[in-house]
Amino acid sequence: MPASHTASVILQQRHAQAVVAVLALILALVASGCVVQQNPVTGRQRAYAWSWDQEIRLGQEADQQIQAQYGVYDDEALVAYVDSLGQATLAESHMRRPDTPERFRETEFTFRVLDSPIVNAFALPGGYIYVTRGLLTHLSNEAQLVVVLGHEIGHVAARHASARAVTQQFTQIGLLVGGVAAGEFLGQTAGDMVLGLGSTAAQFFFLSYSRDNERESDNLGVEYAVRLGYDGAEGGAFFRSLARITEQAGGGIPAWQSTHPDPGEREQRIPELDREWRERLGGIEDRRNEQDRYLRAVAGTVMGQNPRQGFVRDDVFYHPDLAFRFNVPTNFRTQNEARQVVMQSRDQDAVMIFTFAQNASTAQEAGRNFAQQDGLTVIEEGGMQINNQRAYNVIADGRTQDGQDVRIQSNFIEYGDNVYAFIGYTLRQQFSDYAPRFRGAMRSFDELRDTAILNIQPDRIQVVTADRAAPFRSFVPEELPRGLSPEDLAIINQVQLDEQVEAGQRLKLPGQ
Repeated sequence: MPASHTASVILQQRHAQAVVAVLALILALVASGCVVQQNPVTGRQRAYAWSWDQEIRLGQEADQQIQAQYGVYDDEALVAYVDSLGQATLAESHMRRPDTPERFRETEFTFRVLDSPIVNAFALPGGYIYVTRGLLTHLSNEAQLVVVLGHEIGHVAARHASARAVTQQFTQIGLLVGGVAAGEFLGQTAGDMVLGLGSTAAQFFFLSYSRDNERESDNLGVEYAVRLGYDGAEGGAFFRSLARITEQAGGGIPAWQSTHPDPGEREQRIPELDREWRERLGGIEDRRNEQDRYLRAVAGTVMGQNPRQGFVRDDVFYHPDLAFRFNVPTNFRTQNEARQVVMQSRDQDAVMIFTFAQNASTAQEAGRNFAQQDGLTVIEEGGMQINNQRAYNVIADGRTQDGQDVRIQSNFIEYGDNVYAFIGYTLRQQFSDYAPRFRGAMRSFDELRDTAILNIQPDRIQVVTADRAAPFRSFVPEELPRGLSPEDLAIINQVQLDEQVEAGQRLKLPGQ
């Protein structure tokens, strides 16, 4: 979770208050039935779950939730670079052609870089396109990025989300209602506990595209790249990297690949699409990849996890930017997100969340707000001190929407400019087993004083020119960023570990 201040807390409060209204909007739109409108890519009429105006409105709502959940990468030059490429690609798309209806041609598109190390790109209806800094780290040139951006623009232009929602909408309602109920019960932003997102954004993440949708977007992404004069075949090398990431994950599929065709298939198909589009468009000869310009743009980008936004070492969570630390219960898996740290037991029968308290300026106010929620039976509450910080303790019983009785241990702590919330819960009959671990973690919260950790800096992309011909392995530094292996670094550079690197070849290596 990155550094925050009063403005960030207010933003979260407003987001939480808006989610129920957003859910009502979605249900109203779904209940209103299908609309028949034009597909900007094919020009044909077909049924959609939402009108184009509704798609824009839903995209705007979800965009706020995506920004709050993942955070936007703080590098104006890099963001401007991605936006400029996105707008240039958009200009070649079906959204900007003279015969496209005005309502589509006048829709503004927004391109964002999310502050996440995960290799991911996705689109929301209405013209919102996202790439992560993790994806940018793994690309080798501008042509690959243009193919990715064109692919996501293709999803929006072909209205894939709205078309899929026609057949999936009833499933989505069930998921959203479940997410909101769990979130409200635990006092978190609705949907966070189950989906990790506000309800509008969650809807689109659960609306998986079909493989035909993905193949159509691949085709569009290559078409737009070729029209811009790029070598669309370069996109195949990126899909080779995705296949290697899959292997590294033990067969797990990267987020962007979860519903897509096999990466190996796409690696072969994309160069074929490039050839087809060059023939169809009259033999376009331009094959730019603009590697040097791309590497200049991404140089200095954070590589891997950013330790300043929080990291775990030896069962202790440290946050250098916010200058605090606390113990993580033994055998709990930790996931650090933009607005919260989620800790889950090995057996997945207990969860603890650390986050910013909402709608409160003191620990006491936060604790009492929590205790007064409908559906909770308070067992114990009262003020306390945790390592000289004012705190408030609440233990309460509640029931999940599926009828399970749970017990909740919560501590609210004033520290710096924020009020933080620890919330741990498990089934009531297991609470005595987990209570000592909940309390131990919560009451270990303290100021971070270790200057070495306070001053820790992330590793960043350093672009170097190979000074010799040698295997890539010989260029790998002895010390790598936390969580990054030599094979990971080879994938980032789209080479094999033992592949011969030629003198003068440009490489992305970690540096500070």
